[in-house]
Amino acid sequence: MFRKKEKDRKDMVKPGRRHIDSNREIGFITYLFIAIFLVMLGYLGYFTQVKSKNVINNTYNKRQALLESRLIRGDILSREGNILATTKSDNDGGHYRNYPYRNTFAHIVGYSTHGVLGIESMENFTLLTCDANIASRVSNDLAGYKNHGDNVYTTLNTKMQEAAYDAMDDRRGAVVAMNVKTGEILCVVSKPDFDPNEVIGRWDRLNADTENSPLLNRAFLGSYPPGSTFKIVTALEYLKEHGGNTSDYGFECKGSFEYKGSVINCFNETSHGWVNFDDSFAQSCNSSFANISSTLDKKQFESTIGELLFNRELPLPFKYSMAYSDIGAESSMDDLLQTGIGQGRTTISPVHMLMITSAIANDGILMKPYVVSEIQNADGGTISRTRVREYGRIIEEQYTKSLQKMMRQVVVNGTAKRLIDTKGYSISGKTGSAEYSSNKSLSHAWFTGFAGADDPEIAVTVIVEGGGSGGAVAAPIAKRVFDAYFN
Repeated sequence: MFRKKEKDRKDMVKPGRRHIDSNREIGFITYLFIAIFLVMLGYLGYFTQVKSKNVINNTYNKRQALLESRLIRGDILSREGNILATTKSDNDGGHYRNYPYRNTFAHIVGYSTHGVLGIESMENFTLLTCDANIASRVSNDLAGYKNHGDNVYTTLNTKMQEAAYDAMDDRRGAVVAMNVKTGEILCVVSKPDFDPNEVIGRWDRLNADTENSPLLNRAFLGSYPPGSTFKIVTALEYLKEHGGNTSDYGFECKGSFEYKGSVINCFNETSHGWVNFDDSFAQSCNSSFANISSTLDKKQFESTIGELLFNRELPLPFKYSMAYSDIGAESSMDDLLQTGIGQGRTTISPVHMLMITSAIANDGILMKPYVVSEIQNADGGTISRTRVREYGRIIEEQYTKSLQKMMRQVVVNGTAKRLIDTKGYSISGKTGSAEYSSNKSLSHAWFTGFAGADDPEIAVTVIVEGGGSGGAVAAPIAKRVFDAYFN
C-alpha cells in the first residue's frame, strides 16, 4: 500500500516537471537563436563597414562593371593637385581612362583595366563611389547624366617623381622616397615600365614579357640581396651587444677575411688597411664586417633582424615582398658571415629598406607609410583624410644616434662622397653592391639614405639592377631626388 501511494505521488509530480523542463528547453533554444541573430547582425555590420570595400575592389566582382556603367570614375591627383589619372569622353559618347604623365607614374598609379593595378586598384571602391551633394546627384539622374566618382588625392610629389624617373633613365630598378616624420610616400619609380594609356592594346605583350617584367612594381614587389646596406643591421647588432661602445674595435684589412674555412672578400678586393668601427662602415669594408659578424650572438642577431620586420608582415597598404633572413642559433659560421655583409640568403624589397632608413632618421620610430592623403567628392568637399600614425619604435634611440653619425660619415669620408656637394641640406646614407649570381663581378647597386643631418625630413632608397657600385651609380640618382625636394 505504501509503495502504491509513493508511486501515485511520483506520477502526480511528473507532469509539472515535464512542463518546467519543456519551458527550459524552449527558453534555451530561444536565447540560442537570439544569440545567433545578434552575431549575424554584428557580422553584417562589420562586413558592410569594413569588408565591403575589399569585396567590391576584387577584380572578379561583377558589381564593378555595374558601377562603371552608372558613374564616371573619379580622378587621381598628386599632392599638388596635378591630375595623374582621369576619365575622358570619346567621340562615340563612351569613356576611357587617361594618364597625362604616361609612364612616369605607371606602377604606383596603375591602370583600371585587366585586373587593375596600383592606386587604381587600392581605391577602386572610392573612385566608383559618388558622395557628391544629393541635389546635384538627383539633378544629374533626372537629366540622364552620369555622376562623378570621388577623387583621390595622393601624397606623391610630382617634381620628385619626375626627377627619379629621369635619373633612372633606361636602367632597371626602383626608386622610392618617404617623409620620415609622417610616413607619406613621396615618389615611386620602377623600371622597366609601361604606358598605362596603352595597356588595353598591348596587354598580351606586356604580360608575356617575362624577361623585363614591365608590369612588376620593383619598389614594393622586388626582392633583392641587400648587400652592404645590410651593414646598417649588423652595425646595430654590434652596438646593442656592446652597449653602444665601439671605441675598442680595430681591424687590419688586407682585402679579404678568412675564418673557419669561410672567405669574405672586399669589393674589388680593395685593401682598406687599419680601420676602426666607423671607418669600416664608411668604407663598407666587407672583411672588417665579416670579422664583426663572427663575434655576434646568433640568437640575438636573429632577434634584432626580426625587430626590423624581416620575416614579418609590414604596415603597408599595398602588396609587397616580405623580407627574408634565415639567421638563427643553428646557423653555420659561413651563413653568419654572409648575412653580416648582406649576402647569403637574405633578401629585402626597396620599400622595406626605406622603412628601416626612415626609422633611423626618425630616432628609431617608424611611421606607418601611406600614399592616399585625402578623398574629396566631385564638389571639392572632403570625405576623409588619412591620419598620420606611428607604427612604433623598432630601434632604441641611443643606437639611432650612432647610426645617424655613421651614415653621415659615409658621405663625408666614405663610399658616397659624390653626395657631399649639396645646397641648403646634407645627406646621410649607406651604399651597397650586392652580388646576385655565381659571377662575382656582377652586382646590384644600392643606396639608402636621408636628409638633412640635424633634423631629417625625407628618406630615399635606390636600387639599380646590375649597376655595380652603389656609390657610383645609385647614390647620384638619390641626390637628384633629394635636390627635387629641397631646391
